[in-house]
Amino acid sequence: MKTIAISGSPRENVGKRDAKELRYEGKVPAVLYGGKEQHHLAVVIADLKDVIYTAEANFVEIDVNGAKTKAIVKDAQFHPLTDVLMHIDFLQLFDEKEIVMEIPVKLTGTSPGVKMGGKMVQKLRKLRVKALPAAMPQSVEVSIDKLEVGGLVRVRDIKADQYAITNTPEDTIVSVGMSRALKQAETEAAKGKK
Repeated sequence: MKTIAISGSPRENVGKRDAKELRYEGKVPAVLYGGKEQHHLAVVIADLKDVIYTAEANFVEIDVNGAKTKAIVKDAQFHPLTDVLMHIDFLQLFDEKEIVMEIPVKLTGTSPGVKMGGKMVQKLRKLRVKALPAAMPQSVEVSIDKLEVGGLVRVRDIKADQYAITNTPEDTIVSVGMSRALKQAETEAAKGKK
């Protein structure tokens, strides 16, 4: 999985007023937890652009005074009106401990149902994946080569050796339904046979 490097500085003062001052300076308050103790940090908002505002799943390497720690973004809080990043939580990674992440779905191939005029609908764009950090995929590939009109791919249809998908097995990832033009053509064909 891709790792993005960011730098942070330790925060001594924790509170509403101090967090507001940090945001005024172009930084955002952050917490790194998951180890023996949690660390309060200040991170430059511009450094988080590639981490937060992307559809991809990434690991983060946080450099605090020369000490590098691998982590994932566990939570990000935004202002309800201005959509400005207010706070971010990082979960520290350990090689022997499984984690759960939202991983994007990547559709591969060409659906015969779409070629025949069907309409493809992707219901799930991300899946919850549980794995060790070394086995975490960049994306979950779903083949649509055999997807006919009326067909669908469910979570249970995805086979993975290195990781587990924790979504409900009955959840639909992608389906191909009849388009309006295809329905009209079938209706007209049925009327023509009468």
